[in-house]
Amino acid sequence: MATRTMHLNMGPQHPSTHGVLRVELEIDGETVVKAKPVLGYLHTGIEKTMESKLYYKALPCTDRMDYLNPMGNNLAYSLAVEKMMGIEVPDKVKWIRVILAEVTRLNSHLVWLGTHALDLGAMSMLLYTFREREQIIDIYEACGGQRMMTSYIRIGGLAHEIPKDFESKVRKVLDNFPARIADYETLLTNNEIFINRTKGVAVITAEQAMNLSLTGPMLRGSGVNYDVRKAEPYSGYENFDFNVPLGKNGDAFDRYKLRLEEMKQSMRIIRQALDSIPEGPYRARVPGVVLPPKEDVLHKMESMIFHFKIITEGFKTPLGSVYQAVESPKGELGFYIASDGTNRPRRVRVRPPSFINLQSLATLVEGRMLSDVVCAIGSIDIVLGEVDR
Repeated sequence: MATRTMHLNMGPQHPSTHGVLRVELEIDGETVVKAKPVLGYLHTGIEKTMESKLYYKALPCTDRMDYLNPMGNNLAYSLAVEKMMGIEVPDKVKWIRVILAEVTRLNSHLVWLGTHALDLGAMSMLLYTFREREQIIDIYEACGGQRMMTSYIRIGGLAHEIPKDFESKVRKVLDNFPARIADYETLLTNNEIFINRTKGVAVITAEQAMNLSLTGPMLRGSGVNYDVRKAEPYSGYENFDFNVPLGKNGDAFDRYKLRLEEMKQSMRIIRQALDSIPEGPYRARVPGVVLPPKEDVLHKMESMIFHFKIITEGFKTPLGSVYQAVESPKGELGFYIASDGTNRPRRVRVRPPSFINLQSLATLVEGRMLSDVVCAIGSIDIVLGEVDR
């Protein structure tokens, strides 16, 4: 008797697809035969929007891609433009950028952990992780004036000087989080239900991961030691001592443990940077390119003129192109910018880790149970704003 398979749409309304992701599934009973992600339901045209804007005015678009990594997106774009313009920022700026990037890694991993556990039935984890996340949101608000889309890291430096209570807020995170992470491990790491839902589930080998160009925890969970912060250090990361956690089995459980360890390493980096922030200005002094300090704009005619010209006319970049990558919480995030010598980029192309890592879904779920699809999607850690940018 011939077997018949069933075609099933998972999403784009399904809550565990973490946005408006649709997955076309072909199932034989409860076994997944084929899985195909269908994208485009959240398409925003961010890259084309950036190409129509002055370099400064394109920066807020970066916050809206991976909205759980706003500081990291700002950093990647700013570094790309600075590379194009030959701008070297002060060491103080580098140190603060590192602190903010690692704080943002904590933010992203907290949301991932809470939502992933919720998908698998551990409802209380979401409440715990969002409780801790509020401390990070307080830092964003103190620096940029709002809770998420801060646009605080700017071309040539920072939007303004760090707030007076910046260090105390960051140290509060460093003091509180180790015990909180220990609580997460107590709740999940030896939890029989969680282990059964994740161990040996959504497996991908090192060879498969490399062939699919995966990066971040999706690659390191399979034992491949690649981290942009170590491979091609940027923003002063070469000055800090930290380890790159690796998994062995390439399954959802290994990726869970790896992200918890990454949070511990992020706190290690933050502590080193916080203890050694150099003195200096919060932006490079490049008249006509980097915005002058706001206080100077209010009291100095020259600064007011530069501010007006940069905001209204922008600045022209040399002919050519650059690529700058950073290690986002989800993997390698890169900005390719091509210049035609005008005040707007001719081409902006983003290498989004969520989009590239999502192509592993078929490998993770085909041949496995339908119930494992939810775990697989969660273990990839995608944000549809970045996938559909």
